Amino acid sequence: MSLKCGIIGLPNIGKSSLFNALTKSAIPAENYPFCTIEPNSGLVQVPDRRLDELDNMINPKVKVEAIMEFTDIAGLVKGASQGQGLGNQFLSHIRETDALIHVVRAFENDDIIHVSKKVSPRDDILVVETELALADLEQCVRSIEKIKKKSKGSPKESATKLSILDELCGYLSDGKMLRDVSLSDEANKVVQDLQFLTAKPTIFLANVDEGSLKGNSFSDSVQEFAISNQSNYVILCAALELELAGLSENEKGQFLEMLELKETGLTKLIRSSFDLLKLHCFFSAGEKEVRAWSIKHGATAHEAAKVIHSDIQRGFIKADVIGYDDYIEYSGEQGARENGKLRTEGKEYVVQDGDIINFKFNV
Repeated sequence: MSLKCGIIGLPNIGKSSLFNALTKSAIPAENYPFCTIEPNSGLVQVPDRRLDELDNMINPKVKVEAIMEFTDIAGLVKGASQGQGLGNQFLSHIRETDALIHVVRAFENDDIIHVSKKVSPRDDILVVETELALADLEQCVRSIEKIKKKSKGSPKESATKLSILDELCGYLSDGKMLRDVSLSDEANKVVQDLQFLTAKPTIFLANVDEGSLKGNSFSDSVQEFAISNQSNYVILCAALELELAGLSENEKGQFLEMLELKETGLTKLIRSSFDLLKLHCFFSAGEKEVRAWSIKHGATAHEAAKVIHSDIQRGFIKADVIGYDDYIEYSGEQGARENGKLRTEGKEYVVQDGDIINFKFNV
């Protein structure tokens, strides 16, 4: 399972540098607005110390991490919902994502142009959020008009959907983000079908300079906004992360030690993005391969089987399950089995984070 996070924000705030660091690619990141025209996407490995431990224990031929997809979307500006700065094109790219990473400039630098001529994180956030809300409102109104034209065929169904859309229009007109509103299951279905931008879960990322890795007044403003809106928050220096991405693991470790950091900002961001999408991992472990498989929280063994292959789901018989801690404590499957830590589960078993699973199935 690979879900997509879109990297958004104003122009010239470090989105492309962040994306380059994430994917170790070399897309343009020059210092001018709208350098990024087409969205750039890349698959990123999800760091997981548990997978590393399994790899060290089993020494398989292959180790395969879970992956996420990140998409760098060109900068939004005030008026984007009306097409300013190629805004409509960029907004359409955002609709295709599952979650958003809203990058906010949290540093001073006279050499890097700010579209508003001053650094004001809260104002910058509100510009982007307002454009997302206006775009959703416009789509909501268009959907209402479209339904009214076709309502003769199924008036009851149309009346229900119109009522929901009217409710959503009310929230958006008040400047509310739909992610912050408690909606019915029916309303959530409409929101999902129409891919509303303001409903997407969001991480607010404060991009600081290298001298402010522990925060500054700008990043404090971003954090306060994120907390008040019940959203995730990450602080990092995109320029530093890009530099770190080009180092060997040994060099990176030495650099982090010098900076008194335990891990890179990217690791925190990837993990936070994974959590934001309500994903966790189960593992397959054998001499040929150890692999992390990402699934939604609450997924059953039957659903997890499909993540590996649809044939396994169709022929599902049972799942032999060992908790990660037990697998490590008893040195693998044989030791776990001998100590009564291997369980046989059926289709409805809810997979737990870190489970090591061996599926039994008919071909």
